[in-house]
Amino acid sequence: MAEAPRILIVTSRYYAHIVAELEASVAEGLDKAGVTYEFLEVPGAFEIPAAIAMAAGTGEWDGFVALGCVIRGETSHYDLITNHVARALMELSISGVPLGFGVLTVENEGQARVRADRKQKNKGAEVVAAVLRMVGLSYRFNKMDELGE
Repeated sequence: MAEAPRILIVTSRYYAHIVAELEASVAEGLDKAGVTYEFLEVPGAFEIPAAIAMAAGTGEWDGFVALGCVIRGETSHYDLITNHVARALMELSISGVPLGFGVLTVENEGQARVRADRKQKNKGAEVVAAVLRMVGLSYRFNKMDELGE
């Protein structure tokens, strides 16, 4: 890649205190990698795949990070949201959109804090590694297409 990849980080504002730690971790990792990035806020996890699909169609971004947190509640809402968000993000990924999945799906806030914390599970760092690898693969296979290989 001639210039640094451009990554769009799409962030759900639900559980903002949890997501803020994920954002910090992702920004830290992308800064270390010398990657250009921008944040885009959406209301909830449900809106993340739609925002990524819209942005992917512009050709402005090389990859995407989906960040959010869904905590199980008293109703089936958790199951609906987590299943459909994961499915929609997988469909984007399979269609060739390089992305890192950073939507925490947990039973309680304690689990979310541990996974988001940069000194504990640091899921943000894992998401950075994933998106950068997928951007690299995208570049490799798109370059092969351009060469007619």
